Amino acid sequence: MTREEARELFFSRWREMSLIDSTAAVLGWDEQVMMPPRGASWRASQFAMLAKLSHEILVSPSLGEALRTLATDGPDPVVSAQAREGLRRHERASRLSPSLVSEMAEVCSLAQPEWRKARHDSDHARFAPWLERIVRLKRMEADSVGWKDHPYDALIDEYEPGTTTGSIRSLFASLAPAVSAIVARRAAEQGAQEPAGHYPVEEQRKLGEMAARFVGFCFESGRLDVSTHPFCSGIAPGDCRLTTRYKPTGFVESFFGVLHEAGHGLYEQGIPAEWAGTPLGQAASLGIHESQSRLWENQVGRSAPFWAFWFPIAKSFFPGALKETNPADFLKTLRVAKPGFIRVEADETTYNLHIVLRFEMETALLSGDLSVSGLPDAWNRRFLELFGLAVPDDRRGYLQDVHWSGGGLGYFPTYTLGNLYASQFMAAARRELPSLEHDISRGDVSGLLDWLRKHVHSKGRSVRPEELCRLATGEAPTTAYLLAHLGSLAPTA
Repeated sequence: MTREEARELFFSRWREMSLIDSTAAVLGWDEQVMMPPRGASWRASQFAMLAKLSHEILVSPSLGEALRTLATDGPDPVVSAQAREGLRRHERASRLSPSLVSEMAEVCSLAQPEWRKARHDSDHARFAPWLERIVRLKRMEADSVGWKDHPYDALIDEYEPGTTTGSIRSLFASLAPAVSAIVARRAAEQGAQEPAGHYPVEEQRKLGEMAARFVGFCFESGRLDVSTHPFCSGIAPGDCRLTTRYKPTGFVESFFGVLHEAGHGLYEQGIPAEWAGTPLGQAASLGIHESQSRLWENQVGRSAPFWAFWFPIAKSFFPGALKETNPADFLKTLRVAKPGFIRVEADETTYNLHIVLRFEMETALLSGDLSVSGLPDAWNRRFLELFGLAVPDDRRGYLQDVHWSGGGLGYFPTYTLGNLYASQFMAAARRELPSLEHDISRGDVSGLLDWLRKHVHSKGRSVRPEELCRLATGEAPTTAYLLAHLGSLAPTA
């Protein structure tokens, strides 16, 4: 096969696969946002069929031959980089049987509505059989892909290439005690909370959409809807969909849910359009993806300059609930370090302890050291150790997250990696943009978005996460900036 023949086959087949995958993404969004409950069984069959078709293309011998032909250095370095990333995915997928891929897609599709019902009713018995099947399938996936030290290695590498269970353990071993110490020092702040009152849902929706537009999310290429669990789906070029959730007793959860998902959306909308439907036309990793959501949610969204501009706007939407509150007091409610049960409602300091807990549960499930039947008790014991709180029910325990019902074991550590990267990126942006804080305080975040477009979004998957961090910040990834940021959140800082 000549390089020209290989190039034509590679890009045409990869585009076909991408079209199938984006079709599945539309159905996934629909399942979470629009689909009636009785559509679950047929939808599962749709997912299974699409996963099978996509997998068949990815593992085809002709595609593998084309990728190997192009992966060696050639006249076009971008094509070679595309092929190397494509070959990495081809070789991994080739170790998975079509039946395993199809079964995983079908089981996860059926498990998600069961999880939603189980979560609502705090019903462990309802979800446990589905989680047992998912854990079994993920073990089969890990064994098929291959691993050296821990089966979790095979799963986390899919989300964060180059990362291992050991490296995450080392990170958490140093980070968790430091975070716990910060939380203990700030115990006196725990009384601060969002002002009580009525926050009309329609006003929250309008404010959230305004915030998404403010940071740069394009609604000509995206939309905002409601789901049980907030998410962002980068379906295709020109089609990126965000969701959040609302409660009339407060606007903070929905507002920061939008900021978080809009950060993901900005990344999706910032990847070079010419790379659409190619291996490089995606995020460098989920950790880098998460850095973009956490940067806008926390580094920007919980900062004093941001609320100097946004508090009067929020007050105009909720004049009754916020009438007795000033910007300084409101900011305190956003920066507390207060242990709580729900990860997505956690402050940015204790959030990382939620990830430590999930990592420990996942690795134990994968290794067989923990059974699904023993998961609630194991979760609750470890939660008490980390947070000093007794979990009252499974709805506020292990059932709270959507990830496991979707087969996302190995995903959670990318959240803390995202916090780490976000702090480091923001520190670098401040060095290069001396007026950044002032600009944000007057409602201008364009300089920051331009910096992220240049140093992160435009790179797609052309470089590995650690190398991207070095190129953007001049340093290897480090916990120093995250710990400095968390330490700065105290009112006396």
